Amino acid sequence: MSSSVETRTGGNRSPGGRHNNGRHPDLARIVRRETHSSRAAVAIAAAVLVMVLAGYGLLEAAVHAIGQPPWLIEPQVAAEQLTALPAGISPLLLGAIGAVLAMLGLIFFLNGIAPGRRARHTLAGAWHEAGRPAVVIDDEVIASSLARRARLAANVMPEQVMVVVSQRQVMVNVRPTSGVPVDGDALLAAVQDELDQMALDPQPAARINVAPSGVVGA
Repeated sequence: MSSSVETRTGGNRSPGGRHNNGRHPDLARIVRRETHSSRAAVAIAAAVLVMVLAGYGLLEAAVHAIGQPPWLIEPQVAAEQLTALPAGISPLLLGAIGAVLAMLGLIFFLNGIAPGRRARHTLAGAWHEAGRPAVVIDDEVIASSLARRARLAANVMPEQVMVVVSQRQVMVNVRPTSGVPVDGDALLAAVQDELDQMALDPQPAARINVAPSGVVGA
């Protein structure tokens, strides 16, 4: 699946009234939105977690204020147990809890600083110029095209080729037919030629993996 966004020329102006030389001011933003994943899910999860913890603390404080028994644990007792750590708790359990908290913190931290990307590429070219469309292609479409080219170059069946496309790399896995050798260099050249014709941005590097054992031909 691919999508394209086309710009229009002739008198485009920025919000402040200045000319933008024919460039659509929102095109780059649209392309980024199509190729980068939203962090809304992570933000919502963090907000819900904070709300639950805050609500529980408020509930325990209210129960304690009216002289009722705690719902789970008294805030004062919980504070005393926290300050007394690691006494009264198994080191193995304490280490497990620390590892889980560290993992959750690392997940939120990486989601906060790392650029989230969707499994998509754009076609390189002068799409940022006036009148040029921006084309965004799913990695599944790229993998299908590369698998077909690799299958023809290796002379194998479709089920003997598997292509994995990532942001910076394309891995082509081929299981040759028994008794029919596969020229790895020719296969790599064919896949690289297909990538060059696509002109992806960013351009992934091609790698070939030919299985040492073949499959019985039909």
